[in-house]
Order: sequence, then structure tokens, then C-alpha cells
Amino acid sequence: MALLEIRDLDVHYGAIHALQGIALTVAAGQIVTLIGANGAGKSTTLRTISGLRRPTAGTLVFDGQSLVGKPPHEIVRLGIAHAPEGRGIFANFTVAENLEIGAYARHDKAGIAADRERVLTLFPRLRERLQQSAATLSGGEQQMLAIARAVLARPRLLLLDEPSLGLAPQVVQTIFQIIREINAAGTTILLVEQNAHMALQTAHYGYVLEVGRIVMHAPANELERSDEVRRAYLGVA
Repeated sequence: MALLEIRDLDVHYGAIHALQGIALTVAAGQIVTLIGANGAGKSTTLRTISGLRRPTAGTLVFDGQSLVGKPPHEIVRLGIAHAPEGRGIFANFTVAENLEIGAYARHDKAGIAADRERVLTLFPRLRERLQQSAATLSGGEQQMLAIARAVLARPRLLLLDEPSLGLAPQVVQTIFQIIREINAAGTTILLVEQNAHMALQTAHYGYVLEVGRIVMHAPANELERSDEVRRAYLGVA
């Protein structure tokens, strides 16, 4: 069953036609990935879903409700959380304060406490650093904090933008294992990721974007076997 449906989506940055007729579906309970080169429109797609960019045409429907024209805080309340590229943490706040901000739209104190304990179990390094300034964290720890903060919103759909960017290979493995665990616990995920190999091994379904257009989509394991995808994104001749 579709949780998110996008049809005929166009987005402009001034004269630049960044997204051109994008159509994609995210089924409830799945991990869906968008892969493509830099500038293909992957991050723009996530920013449009979360209300940070306004579309110039098309429809975005989340669980039967249109997202077009809704501000970001309303979209969070509908059940969509966004962990942006570059992490977007509040560097001058502590780890604990960043987590509190993730739950700002919630009022269920017991649920917030349970989810806080859950993310600290998923990310034990954050538990050790709760009173530290977020600016003092390593890159991997900052990425963990960005994901944990988004999970504290208790989203039905989690948007992850480049979670492995700039991280050491061992940390990347840890991040992707946690992404799988978050999904297994019931959260649907839309994943933008430059590391196409990891993305396709993690996702159930994938879309390939090139210069603002979707040029291919299929179950992730089929895309991983595609000669075209292997040559362009997996470094296989």
C-alpha cells in the first residue's frame, strides 16, 4: 500500500528546471532509495516532500493528504521527518537538547521517553555524550545524532539524505545497519545516497535519477544487477 505518491512533479530554482515530471511511490514498510550523480535532483526531491521547496507542478500525497502548500512544521506533524544532507544539527546545543528538538511537535511524555531510550540504545555513543556540545562530536556521531533526532519525531516516513557522506567505511556499515533496524521496527524510509552499492543492498526498491528525471526504477536487487547501473554507479565495467 502506497504511503507516499508523487506524480508529475516539477521544481524550479529560478530558470533551472531541477525536477522534471518526477513520479515515484513509497510503499508502507519499505526502504526506497534514490540514486544518481550529484545534481541529479535527489536532495531536491526530499526537500520538496518536507516542504522546504515549493513545486511548480505536480502532486505529492502522503497517506491520502496533499502535501502541496503545507509548511514544514505541518508536514512533520503529519508524520514525515527529514535528516538533511550535511546533518543540520544545532552545534551550540548539547546532544540531549538536539534530541529534545526532534520531539518538539509531540506531547506524549511517556512515548517521548521511550523513544529517547530506544535511540540511545540504537546509538550508544550518543548516550555517552548527552551533555556534550554537538559541535564536539565526530562526523559519524553527528550523523547518528541527525538520524536519532529525526526518529524522536516518531515519523511514519523518514527522509534520509546522504547518511554516509564523509564517513569512514566502518562507520558507514554501522549507520546502514541502524537504518535497517529502524525500518524493521516499522518506519518507512526514503533514502538518498551517493553510495549506490550500500543503498541498493539496503533498500527494497530503487529509482535512478539523471538530470532531474527518473530514468529507471525496479526492485533494488534488480537495479544492482543491471549492467547500466553497475557501469554508471557501482564502478563495474
